[in-house]
Amino acid sequence: MAMNTRKGFRFSTYEAPEQTPFEKLFDIFQELITHTSGDFDEAIDWLRELDKEYELTDDEYTIDDFIEELKAKGYIQEEFDDDAAGGEGEEGDENGGKGNISITAKMERLIRQRALDQIFGKIKRSGSGNHKTGKSGQGDEHTGDLREYRYGDGLENISMTESLKNAQINHGMGSFTLNEDDLVVEDTQHKAQMSTVLMIDISHSMILYGEDRITPAKKVAMALAELITTRYPKDTLDILVFGNDAWPIPIKDLPYLKVGPYHTNTVAGLQLAMDMLRRKRNTNKQIFMITDGKPSCLRLPDGTYYKNSVGLDEYIVEKCYNMARQARKLHIPITTFMIAQDSYLMQFIRHFTEANKGKAFFTGLKGLGEMIFEDYESNRKKRLK
Repeated sequence: MAMNTRKGFRFSTYEAPEQTPFEKLFDIFQELITHTSGDFDEAIDWLRELDKEYELTDDEYTIDDFIEELKAKGYIQEEFDDDAAGGEGEEGDENGGKGNISITAKMERLIRQRALDQIFGKIKRSGSGNHKTGKSGQGDEHTGDLREYRYGDGLENISMTESLKNAQINHGMGSFTLNEDDLVVEDTQHKAQMSTVLMIDISHSMILYGEDRITPAKKVAMALAELITTRYPKDTLDILVFGNDAWPIPIKDLPYLKVGPYHTNTVAGLQLAMDMLRRKRNTNKQIFMITDGKPSCLRLPDGTYYKNSVGLDEYIVEKCYNMARQARKLHIPITTFMIAQDSYLMQFIRHFTEANKGKAFFTGLKGLGEMIFEDYESNRKKRLK
């Protein structure tokens, strides 16, 4: 009987993986809670509207069942104040008002992980970005190469198998001895440390004309935070937002980030970023700036604000160029991610980048996270001597 050795592809209709009712709703809920900046009530209102339109639930599993399961799994928590709970010593009841529901730290972490998968998932699986410096020696990543022992090498790097083998060859089995000349060390790769400040523009223009620029920017920030804190724990990441002024925010507050009724004080953001990096001891430092590009505000020495939303104000723009030059003198490259297509704003970013000798990406919202990831990797390697 002849064996059929023909090989080929077999095509079939795609079948989505089986999901429980909770999993289906949870996937949508995570996206909604990001768009609503952590507002649980608003996210659930949207979920109920989607349920009416697309029949996401049935009588066996309702939105209320979903909420109860969110509580049981520790993704949300309900808090009662004294008034809502009926006063001290009393339990909240049907007449006592409803408590406030908020997402938990567990949910915040999950949102960051989701952002990492959405934005960096494809690149992460490709295996790029191993952060090697190209220099071997005393480091933290094993290369697989063996060499002779040198004074100062750590005992944990000694290859005992190869060292014992050398001792047997050099001294024989009769009177076994092991000395320094027999020792073999597995070489290691030195990995550099990088301090990064991520600047996020939260001025009103980030949601102007009905285009949501802040949600993708926020997702990128959450993904980058999750990447660095979990995969590169020796690196540091500081995050700041800038509108009329600039201020730092902790990683845990990223899901709640909102655009405000602000102008764009790019200078204040850069000043704070450089102050943060001056306090870092390592030599590899960089700034990422996500913006729609138009600086429109300065804080004057007397505490008042100089604002101009019409075109590019020469006074404000020149202050931005000066900040870019100062960062260059401090060996701090600035990578700008410009998420608008206006030609005059793109020209400003080009001049700004030239003053800093940094980098700029002119992009729509699609692909923003991938470019940040790639530049994060390349900057780490480029600045090493």
